[in-house]
Amino acid sequence: MTIHDIARTDVVTASREQSAGNLATVMTEEDVGSVVIEEEDRPVGIVTDRDLMVKVLEPRADPTTVSAGDIMTENPTTVSIDDGVFDVARAMAEASVRRMPVVDSEGNVAGIVTLDDFLVLLTGELEALAGVVEAESPPY
Repeated sequence: MTIHDIARTDVVTASREQSAGNLATVMTEEDVGSVVIEEEDRPVGIVTDRDLMVKVLEPRADPTTVSAGDIMTENPTTVSIDDGVFDVARAMAEASVRRMPVVDSEGNVAGIVTLDDFLVLLTGELEALAGVVEAESPPY
């Protein structure tokens, strides 16, 4: 199974010039925890809800003057749309991240994969296995 099977293709993107306040609004409206910052369709950064809290809200910065470029994690680790799910899970663990932009063969943003996507996949697989165990178990 490749990451294409579980990645979200409706990734929310923004430019590095967008204000932190606008990013917070977009995250709320789109019900997402991150925005991929792109230039010419390529991911150059990522801003998470935690970035907004730690780099804008807590230091009491003005969210209208702080830009995505000021607070983003630059050069985020990305994965290819054709990478296997186990390889991507390993890459997320090695990079200690919960979200990774997914890119196509040209390096353009093609989606995003999150820890939640893996949990949903794992839950489905465990339910299927539990069904097999239940069907094969003797009645008690």
